[in-house]
Amino acid sequence: MVATQTVPQIQNYDKSPAPRASSITPKHGVVTLFGYGISVHLDRGHLIFKDGIGTARRESRFARVGHGLRRLVVIGSDGVVSLAALRWLADQGAAFVMLDRDGSLLATTGPVRPSDARLRRAQALASTNGMALEISKELIRRKLAAQEQLAKEKLNDSGAAQLIAEHRAALDDAKTVETLRLWESRAAYAYWSAWRNLAIIFPKRDLSRVPQHWQRFGARVSPLTGSPRLAVNPPNAMLNYLYAILESEARLAAAALGLDPGIGVMHVDSPARDSLACDLMEPVRPQVDAYALDWISREPIRREWFFEERNGNCRLMASFAVQLSETAPSWASAVAPIAEMVSHALSVSVKKQVRSGLPPTRLTQTQRREARPISVESPVGKTVKPMRICRSCGVDLHRGHTHCAACAVPVSKERFGEVARQGRVASHSREAETSRAETQRRHIAAIRAWRPSELPAWLNEEAYRARIQPPLAGITVPAIAAALGVSEPYATNIRKARRIAHPRHWLTLAQLVGVSQND
Repeated sequence: MVATQTVPQIQNYDKSPAPRASSITPKHGVVTLFGYGISVHLDRGHLIFKDGIGTARRESRFARVGHGLRRLVVIGSDGVVSLAALRWLADQGAAFVMLDRDGSLLATTGPVRPSDARLRRAQALASTNGMALEISKELIRRKLAAQEQLAKEKLNDSGAAQLIAEHRAALDDAKTVETLRLWESRAAYAYWSAWRNLAIIFPKRDLSRVPQHWQRFGARVSPLTGSPRLAVNPPNAMLNYLYAILESEARLAAAALGLDPGIGVMHVDSPARDSLACDLMEPVRPQVDAYALDWISREPIRREWFFEERNGNCRLMASFAVQLSETAPSWASAVAPIAEMVSHALSVSVKKQVRSGLPPTRLTQTQRREARPISVESPVGKTVKPMRICRSCGVDLHRGHTHCAACAVPVSKERFGEVARQGRVASHSREAETSRAETQRRHIAAIRAWRPSELPAWLNEEAYRARIQPPLAGITVPAIAAALGVSEPYATNIRKARRIAHPRHWLTLAQLVGVSQND
């Protein structure tokens, strides 16, 4: 039996020339390469990028001056990166990051810095002299404080925020790093419980293709692994990818300060990760969480940005991963002071100082700014804003809109119909009927109590139409309603001459427009 095709291949008989490759430009200092046949090499002093899928190829040439490149992110392992290209990146102070297609960090390298043996020795001895406990307390304290604020202000869960605050207060009495991990894990349980019922917005067009478990944040732990790895829905996949970007920045920050990214102070040593990089990530994780929360709670996400493997693992498509990779400068700015704080704490623990002074602050340039008489603000990375898409069909939108031009009209009609229905229901409620009856009784009593003799002789219907009605066009509806004690719709009808006011109101209206017998 002939095997069936899993992916139909349509032969191309088009004799037109192949489409030209589109260019690659850095956004926020980041270039992300994906697809198959990725190539990064040097040609006459220029860095050449090539990537893409099938005939949709991209290619760019960067000179050594004016390129604006700070991070080169490669997703996947199908391609070639030359040694000369890595040297070019190092000379330009740009970092290289390689991520697997599931978002895990494979390799990272940045500008080479001199190794500080004293810091590495202090780093290795931190677990025996108590410095690891003090550093871990500060890292976890900052993390839990940010999680408490996020749970209270953005997740609106005061109960979870209170639990996190209690666990944060217990950190002061911890005598071992293991106890710190216990309190941190309990706070994490309360924190992620506040996320569980968070609704995920998809365009209406995509809802028929979205699994039910994708429409809620759910548990942070994946049922496939018993850990956050191999997420089964889009928000958790987003967080995993953003954490991978943050981990790469933490590695680069540790290496830039002369620290060993693999020797941790809180995370245990493991051949599968850089423990110190994971330590430095902890206080910055809530900032990543806040960014993802802002995205998924305000804007819908497209179904085409994700795909589901046969085992249920949810992964990011390359087009969406590129957008998230552009946030790298923001996480670099956030992790820099954390890394320098750890470096400073370790340097203090060194008993014999070969030279005086604190370790250099290469990431934030704090010492250099303090030495200058002029205060210079440190550069802070701007977080990439979430993409604005139509909530009905999912097409790209400009800022300030929620629906495209094609979807806005039917959505407005549906909204107006719903508002009208709610108005009809509200107008026939018991409270509305009671208020309307009381108003009618009050007006009937006022009409019965009024006497025509109260009007001056000159103020008749002819005078009202000729002298009072025209000037009413210059009086606001609220002013007329307040003067007469009537509703604004009735005041509108009087102002536009749709109705003649009751004679008992003529004198008040005459005074309102400034008309008297002598005018």
